[in-house]
Amino acid sequence: MFFSSWDVIVRTVIVGVLSYTSLIILLRVSGKRTLSKMNAFDLVVTVALGSTLATILLNKNVKYTEGITAMLVLIGMQYIVAWLSVRSKSVQNLVKASPELLYYHGRYLDKTMKKARVQTVEILQAARSSGIHSMEQVEAVVLETDGSMSVLKKSDKQERSTLRNVKSE
Repeated sequence: MFFSSWDVIVRTVIVGVLSYTSLIILLRVSGKRTLSKMNAFDLVVTVALGSTLATILLNKNVKYTEGITAMLVLIGMQYIVAWLSVRSKSVQNLVKASPELLYYHGRYLDKTMKKARVQTVEILQAARSSGIHSMEQVEAVVLETDGSMSVLKKSDKQERSTLRNVKSE
């Protein structure tokens, strides 16, 4: 129950060191995109990589080379989808969510907040984290594609080019 044999322990250590080293090398070779802030697709790949690593470590029926091949497939798919999403708007729309306005010109956009399951207190927290003392200082709060919130302070300038791709109610 607690211990079966030293062979299992030795295998786990050896395969663990090799798998971990291989994963680090694969992540470094695949570029910064693999380690960037996550959208839904990136999260799926990250969880799948972790699951694959755990399976290689703990399941003696899965060979080291099979596990590394699975990791290569996952990272390769992420690379292909990222490459396609840069070149195709429809692939990008399929993989990434659009940023959405949660607060604009002194108004909480309740419909968008409900749809995104964001509460007012979370918007206030994002404002505080940005050094805002009063919502009167805020032009807009945007729910970004990675789930983070961006707080845009009011400005004397009329141009609002950072909001051009943001969905609103």
